[in-house]
Amino acid sequence: MESAIKKKWKFQFNGLAKERITIALRFTCMALFLYTAYAKIVDHDRFLNGLSKVHIINGFAVYISYLVPLTEILVSLLLLIPQTAKWGLYTFTVLMSIFTCYIISALLWEKHLPCHCGGVIEKLSWLQHIWLNLAFISIAISALRLVKSKMS
Repeated sequence: MESAIKKKWKFQFNGLAKERITIALRFTCMALFLYTAYAKIVDHDRFLNGLSKVHIINGFAVYISYLVPLTEILVSLLLLIPQTAKWGLYTFTVLMSIFTCYIISALLWEKHLPCHCGGVIEKLSWLQHIWLNLAFISIAISALRLVKSKMS
């Protein structure tokens, strides 16, 4: 009886629940990247124009304007395929961290900040962009933790 009292209560999901939650989190990350990639492709000229106005990256704006949506689509494919989903989550986390650092550095060093994210996300303030990115980073890390706990 004493050992039962000393045990800490720990909330745990069964294997099926972990798998379903992980899939939902993966698809949430995938939806964000597919949505933003679509918006950047559909209105590519505006996206490129916005990138070229940011001094810290304007020399690479043309390359970035193609590379970012392509990368978002490729990461979405990694997230879709169960065998590559773990790599997709890692890549998603890294890219979202890079995007967040980009936003913070642009806030620090740019005088005029054009938003070129695409779609509804452009309506967010810069602080809201940071919080959105941090929320999605947390979602991806949570999915990675569930994947890791499922394997152990």
